Amino acid sequence: MKAIEFDKKFENGEDIMEYLNLEKAVRPGLKNKRINVDFPEWMVQLLDKEAKRLGISRQSIIKFWIAEKLKGTR
Repeated sequence: MKAIEFDKKFENGEDIMEYLNLEKAVRPGLKNKRINVDFPEWMVQLLDKEAKRLGISRQSIIKFWIAEKLKGTR
């Protein structure tokens, strides 16, 4: 199927799932990239305390707070 035909089906609200290979689907910009950040001990202790209170991991709370801050700068 040509792209123009696919687009027309999508725009007409037709079911296009049979034309998609979701096993190979990717969302651009969402690939993880590992970085290293050094924090002072007091910060790590407070991060751990807050993460435990919320029932999430230290990494999750760091990512959440950074995401919130970056959303505010847009």
